[in-house]
Amino acid sequence: MKKYFSLFALLFCIQLALIAQSESGTVITDSIFSQNLENNYGENPTRAVSVYLPPGYNESTKHYPVIYFLHGFTGDNKVMDYISGLLDQAIATHRIRPCIMVIPDEKTTYDGSFYSNSELFGNWEDFTAFDLVSYVDKNYRTIANKDSRGITGHSMGGYGALKIAMLHPEIFSSVYALSPGVLTIVREYGPNSDTYRELSTVKTQEELDKTYFGKVIIAFGKSWTPNPNNPPFFCDLPFTYEGDELIVHKDILEKWYANMPLYMIDDYLDNLKKLKAIKLDWGRNAGDRFTIMCSMFSQRLENVGIKHFAEEYIGTHVNNIYTPDGRIPNQMLPFFNYYLNFEE
Repeated sequence: MKKYFSLFALLFCIQLALIAQSESGTVITDSIFSQNLENNYGENPTRAVSVYLPPGYNESTKHYPVIYFLHGFTGDNKVMDYISGLLDQAIATHRIRPCIMVIPDEKTTYDGSFYSNSELFGNWEDFTAFDLVSYVDKNYRTIANKDSRGITGHSMGGYGALKIAMLHPEIFSSVYALSPGVLTIVREYGPNSDTYRELSTVKTQEELDKTYFGKVIIAFGKSWTPNPNNPPFFCDLPFTYEGDELIVHKDILEKWYANMPLYMIDDYLDNLKKLKAIKLDWGRNAGDRFTIMCSMFSQRLENVGIKHFAEEYIGTHVNNIYTPDGRIPNQMLPFFNYYLNFEE
């Protein structure tokens, strides 16, 4: 009897494995050349793009909605390695209907484009909103309208998702920001931290590579206030030091504010009202800069009458997100299942 039970169990496991295999989506690594990314500072204008095609895509003529996922600082399109299995799981358990997901590689030589248009280092916002979406619509069976397009991302990608959704509600209808970064200037990004004092002594890329927040601040500068006449990093910063004296450059600070979602709300209020759904979340133990920024942003949206969802959960900046019981399969994907249009 035990032998037959063991054989039955083995056959059952094989059957489950075959079902799981047949219900897996396909990940394609594509590439896109973009004139918007042409530059003289070493950034590659040809970008890798990972595209998840749902189970049954190759056997049908059906068109699908698209979720655009933006990766975080130092990341790239290979984050799809973690997400594709979560998509398979979510589709199999009916948390989301079959859809396409697209993750572009927007890592730069300075580790992150912040999905912004830079006069020197490439127009990453335009690449994402226009070139990427146009290419995907032309080369894959998408439902090519805003009601069937959502944008999301984690950390730097959460920032990028919110910013691009605010700027382009004609392209994306819904946005979900997972633990978004740099919504405003607080803590390590601010003048009372040690970051700018540390940067005042940094003169080479090798020295910069030994820092973390210094690299992030320089990436802000290259994204928002590039300056070809300011080597070695070719950007301007809002706070610098002359000896022990902190110098505030108000003109640069205003340019940074213009790229931070908290300060963009008033200028793009009409655009925010055009979005079908907005959500952000953050881990309670992610650190003050995230909890403060996200709370401030949500409060400001509430104050000006923008309906949205905001959720603090038990977690850090990186855990409880890319796991089977995490935020992506259990919150983000069901959000888009509800708000995106899946009908052709």
